[in-house]
Amino acid sequence: MIKNYIKAARLRTLPLSVSGIIVGSSIGNQVLYNHSELSHTSSSVLSTSTFWLAILTTIGFQVLSNFANDYGDGIKGSDKNRTGEARMVSSGAITPSQMKSAMIITTIFTLTIALLLIYIVFGSDNFGFSILFFGLGIASVAAAIKYTVGNSAYGYNGFGDVFVFLFFGLLSVVGSYFLYAKEINLKIFLPAISIGMLSTAVLNLNNLRDREEDKKNNKNTLVVKLGKRKAKKYHYFLILGALVSALIYVFLDFKSLYQLIFLIAFIPLIKNIKTVAQNAVSADLDSELKKVALSTFLFAILFGISQIF
Repeated sequence: MIKNYIKAARLRTLPLSVSGIIVGSSIGNQVLYNHSELSHTSSSVLSTSTFWLAILTTIGFQVLSNFANDYGDGIKGSDKNRTGEARMVSSGAITPSQMKSAMIITTIFTLTIALLLIYIVFGSDNFGFSILFFGLGIASVAAAIKYTVGNSAYGYNGFGDVFVFLFFGLLSVVGSYFLYAKEINLKIFLPAISIGMLSTAVLNLNNLRDREEDKKNNKNTLVVKLGKRKAKKYHYFLILGALVSALIYVFLDFKSLYQLIFLIAFIPLIKNIKTVAQNAVSADLDSELKKVALSTFLFAILFGISQIF
C-alpha cells in the first residue's frame, strides 16, 4: 500500500517544485550575508534552517497537489485512458476515501512545517508578516486542491497555467527571497518570472500530451482552448521568455561572467523547442516532460551557484 502512495506522490515532480525555493533563497541569503556585520555569518544557503524548512514545506504542498490531482481526475474519469504514469485512484490501487485521508494528513503535516518556518524566521516580533505567510500557506493548500477537485476546478477551465506561474514562480521565488531579506527588490521578479515560465512550460507539455483525452473529458485546459498549433507557439514563448528574463536580471545585477553559467541549462530547453515543433504524436511528448522539469531544476541550481561569484 505504501508504494501506491509513493507513486501517487509523483516524486519526479519534486525537483521542479523546489526550483523556485533554490533561486529565491540563494539570492536572499546572499543579500543577507552582504548586509550582515557579523563576520561569522555563513554565505552558504545550505547551512540555513530557513532553506530546508522552506524546501520541506514546498515538497509538502507539491505532494498534496499530486494527491489532489490523482483524486480529482480519478473521480471525474479523466485518467481512464491517459498516457504516462498510471494514476492510483483511477486504477483502483487507492480508493477515493483513502486518498482524501492522505490529503488531510499531508495538509496537517505541511502546515505544521510552515508554522515552524514562520516562527523561526519572524519570531514574535513580526506578527504581521507571520499572518501574511500563514495566509499564503492556506492559499497554497486551496490552490493545490482546487486544481482538479470540485465543480469549479480551475484546471478544468484553462486557468492552471496562471496558478502554476503564480505559485511555482512568483510566490516561490519572491516569498523565499523575502524570508531572508525581509524586503522586496523588484529585480527578484525577473528570476521569479523565469521559474514561473519554465514551470508553466512543463504543465503545457503535459496538456499537449493529454490534449485529446482532456477534450473528450471536458477538461478545458489552455491547450484545449488554444489548439495544438497555438499551444506549441505558446510553449516556445514560455521557454524563450524565461531565458530573456534571466538575462535581463544578470544585466541589471552584473558582477561576473560566471553569472551566465545558467545558460548551460537552456541547451536541452532549446532542443526541446525543436522537438515540440516537430512533434506529430502527442504521446511522444511524455519523455520531454522530465527533460524540461530537470532542466528547470538545473537552471535553479546554476543560477543559485552564480550568486556567490
